[in-house]
Amino acid sequence: MKKKALVVKTLIRIRFNEVDSMGIVWHGNYIKYFEDGREDFGNKFCINYLDFRNRGVLVPIVNVVCDFKKPLRYGDTALVETRFVNCEAAKILYEYTITNHKTREIVATGSSVQVFLNLNRELLLGFPPFFIDWKKRNGLLREHDTAAGQS
Repeated sequence: MKKKALVVKTLIRIRFNEVDSMGIVWHGNYIKYFEDGREDFGNKFCINYLDFRNRGVLVPIVNVVCDFKKPLRYGDTALVETRFVNCEAAKILYEYTITNHKTREIVATGSSVQVFLNLNRELLLGFPPFFIDWKKRNGLLREHDTAAGQS
């Protein structure tokens, strides 16, 4: 059974304060664009940072990768595609593709990894129960797979 992909596309207008002295987007801003995509994803699929926090779970980024392909410039519009990557380990994986909205050229790709911590900042080795329920509601986990990610 092929599981459905959860994807969000977010438009971002490149502002003057995001470019460097060469007139191109400063490299660190691409990570911010990934964040914009994650926030948009969380809002669309009802799993944003406050949903975690309100249930006593923190989800810090522990790894982020960005591969730069072509530059964005002031005035461009970027399209950030954020894809949830379903996995059995107790973590959240996203993949990103940023394109120049006008030219459709890929300008950057990347990924991020988040882990689950309780409010004492202790690592959780399994999925929080509400996250298991979220995965089920979104067709990412079958009923008999509820032990996935729990060790």
